Amino acid sequence: MPAPAEKYLEVQRSDEFAQLRHRLRTFIFPTTVAFIVWYSLYVLLSAYARDFMGIKLIGNVNVALIFGLLQFISTFLIAWYYSRYAARNLDPLADDIHSAIDKAPATTDGGKS
Repeated sequence: MPAPAEKYLEVQRSDEFAQLRHRLRTFIFPTTVAFIVWYSLYVLLSAYARDFMGIKLIGNVNVALIFGLLQFISTFLIAWYYSRYAARNLDPLADDIHSAIDKAPATTDGGKS
C-alpha cells in the first residue's frame, strides 16, 4: 500500500532527499552546460568558420565531419558516465530513501482504514 502524501512530503523535506538532489544537480548542471557549449561551438564553427571546418584531414574526411562524429561520441560518453555516477552516488541514497518509505506505517489514522 503506498505511503500517504504526508510521508512523501516528509521525505521531500529530509536531509537525505536534499543530499540526493544536490548530488544530482552537481552532475547534471555542469555536464549540461559543458555539452551545450561544445555543441554551440560546433554549430558556430560550421556557420562562421567554413574554411576551418572544410580542411581535409584524411582523404575526404574534413574537420567538420570529425567534429560531428565527436558530438555522437561525447553524447555516448556522457550517458555512460552518468550511469556510472548514478550507480555509485545516486542509486544507493535513493534506495535508502525508498526503503524508509516502505518501512513507514501505511496510514496515519491509527490503523483505521
